[in-house]
Amino acid sequence: MSNNFIKFFNELGIKDVPTVGGKNASLGEMYRNLASENVRVPNGFATTASAYDYFMDKTGTKEKIRKILEGLNTHNVKDLMKRGALARQAVLKAEFPEDLNEEIRKAYKTLSNEYKASAVDVAVRSSATAEDLPDASFAGQQETFLNIKGEKELLIAVKKCVASLFTNRAISYRVDKGFDHFKIALSVGVQKMIRSDLAASGVMFTIDTESGFANSVLINSIYGLGENIVQGKVNPDEFKVFKPTKAIISRKLGSKKLRMIYSSNPQKPVRDVNVSLADQQKQSITDEQVVKLAEWGMIIEKHYGRQMDIEWALDGKEKELYIIQARPETIHSVRDHNVLEEYKLEKRGKVIAIGQSVGSRIGAGIVNKIIEVKDISKFKPGQVLVTTMTDPDWEPIMKIASAIVTDKGGRTCHAAIVSRELGIPCVVGTNSGSQKIKSGQKITASCAEGEEGYVYEGELPFKINKTNIKNLKRPKTKIMMNIGEPDFAFATSFIPNDGVGLARLEFIINNSIKIHPLALLNYGKIRDAKLKKQIDGLTIGYKDKKQFFIDKLAEGVATIAAAFYPKDVIIRLSDFKTNEYANLIGGKIYEPEESNPMIGWRGASRFYSEKFLPAFELECKAMKKARDEMGLKNIKIMIPFCRTLDEAKKVTKILEEHGLKRGVNGFELYCMVEIPSNVILAEQFAELFDGFSIGSNDLTQLTLGVDRDSSLVSHVYDERNEAVKILIRYVIEVARRTKTKIGICGQAPSDYPDFAEFLVECGIDSISLNPDTVIKTTLDILKTEERLGK
Repeated sequence: MSNNFIKFFNELGIKDVPTVGGKNASLGEMYRNLASENVRVPNGFATTASAYDYFMDKTGTKEKIRKILEGLNTHNVKDLMKRGALARQAVLKAEFPEDLNEEIRKAYKTLSNEYKASAVDVAVRSSATAEDLPDASFAGQQETFLNIKGEKELLIAVKKCVASLFTNRAISYRVDKGFDHFKIALSVGVQKMIRSDLAASGVMFTIDTESGFANSVLINSIYGLGENIVQGKVNPDEFKVFKPTKAIISRKLGSKKLRMIYSSNPQKPVRDVNVSLADQQKQSITDEQVVKLAEWGMIIEKHYGRQMDIEWALDGKEKELYIIQARPETIHSVRDHNVLEEYKLEKRGKVIAIGQSVGSRIGAGIVNKIIEVKDISKFKPGQVLVTTMTDPDWEPIMKIASAIVTDKGGRTCHAAIVSRELGIPCVVGTNSGSQKIKSGQKITASCAEGEEGYVYEGELPFKINKTNIKNLKRPKTKIMMNIGEPDFAFATSFIPNDGVGLARLEFIINNSIKIHPLALLNYGKIRDAKLKKQIDGLTIGYKDKKQFFIDKLAEGVATIAAAFYPKDVIIRLSDFKTNEYANLIGGKIYEPEESNPMIGWRGASRFYSEKFLPAFELECKAMKKARDEMGLKNIKIMIPFCRTLDEAKKVTKILEEHGLKRGVNGFELYCMVEIPSNVILAEQFAELFDGFSIGSNDLTQLTLGVDRDSSLVSHVYDERNEAVKILIRYVIEVARRTKTKIGICGQAPSDYPDFAEFLVECGIDSISLNPDTVIKTTLDILKTEERLGK
């Protein structure tokens, strides 16, 4: 009898990958080394490569399978399915040698005794034994069996795991990657089950999976056992935690309609049950648990010295969290961030479906709608795969798809993980995409528009811009960026920059909140049932509707500030005009009609007015939350459209009353320079602010007396008009004299290289640009500085 067949976790470490595979070696590594850091890992044991080879050789199964797979063409899906089934049958028909059986039984008894059970419930997982083998980088290559109890059921599950080394997708993947089927062994991990069927479970990445932003931990969470996340059957809750401050900077509730629980049927040891509507509308784990998981994720990442992909579970009996698996993240952590790749639609079409975007690419083609795996042989290269959800059996056709669209799943489901690795655009969680999209239809799947993925009618034209930024020099003039959408912040942070010169709150309010703040504040007084239903649909989980505004605004701001941390991020307070505010849900109740809103009730004049002050106070609370509670002290605040010194003092006083005082905790206050009065009284304004930002759009409008919304006089509108340039030159001179920081965040330097040159010649501190013009303008400014001898 060999004692090389079984290794308990306390005997294993990462060096044992050749013996027990990546998953089991990693479990042993954490079990042995991270307990001192209070990271909990349930105990277990693994069968070894020696046990696998002994079984396969002694029973003659290896030779049988070698003959079965001889001459296989993996691109012939029907042939692959047939031969894969024969290979698995060969394993399942073979009997384990008695000495191997006995070793497994003995180890199971030891584990049961440790957990004071006659037959402990275990998870049985496969782990292939090679350093760079698929299961370290490819989702669901082999099988997992949950809630296995008793020696008989365990031995059956172990054999099924061994057979799963020859699933169709595993055979296909090994052939594609050039692995020899017979130089690989399979280890089976047997681990104490965590009773997450009574609580929650999920996955965690110590990197942002879409952008590769390394300072974020992404956590997905569902009720019940975690298989439903990977299988894509459930849309999970999603949390993002900013590593430097350990603050949750984003929360998104998933629908979480199913919960996988234990079943008493040994043939089907787990089953799905429906989740109540009340539970669907709550977070599946608490904020404290989110932060604890993120801390553990960072500890694991530090231990391994690289970004990780981690599975976790919350025990419903003990109310304790556990780590049940960890592997290296293998997509973004090895990506070359020196080459920026940007996909852009050249025109948009009719939207058929909306879901979550995976990656940032665009794909188009003819739809092949396949609902059941038995039909995958009908799929042709270059088609768009539309389905309810995928699992690992779909891998042979996923890799030849131009795009993938699923009804179910979140950003860490099987379809998302595989698509990300393959570099294929994928829109997951569309809910009813497979019903709305027809086979044979031409569509475009776009993941290049933020966190929402869009499916458009027709094959739309798009372009791909690639830029190598490895040796790009930095000019003395700071090059900052204008950012509106938090969704794009992580991705755009890779563009060489000196921070954010303008982040507009209007984008966050419009896209994430959508409701007029006064409608939230006066929710209890609203009598319109339809309007109330609309608000309820967006504020799920919030009894206090105004808190929804504070939280979502703070999260949006924090996401942008985190993306560029510790560089300055200048947040401009809301500058909606009355017609724009009226377009928000409930807005028409609270907004007057103005004949020219462009120069009406906007900016600073709103903030201190009796009618709007309660809404502005919500903005103040959100800013304080992002700075103080979330720890993002790189946030500066800017007051828009501030007409007079008196207005500046009134708004400053309100900010101070809400804990946002100049000089306290490094807080700086800026003012937009976009009205001639700001320029004429620049010295006095400089006494009240730490910095200025020139808004060339409005400054041009008000200098030339042109309504920039009017097409009738648009030919007059030009930021390069000499009158405008005189004002800009003067305010820069005043700022330099008074040692006040000064930048520009208007459109002009993005559009006109000669205007950017003019600003550098004037000695401006910073120029804030739209992300797509940063590289080009940086090169122009470097030439200008060289010419000026700066």
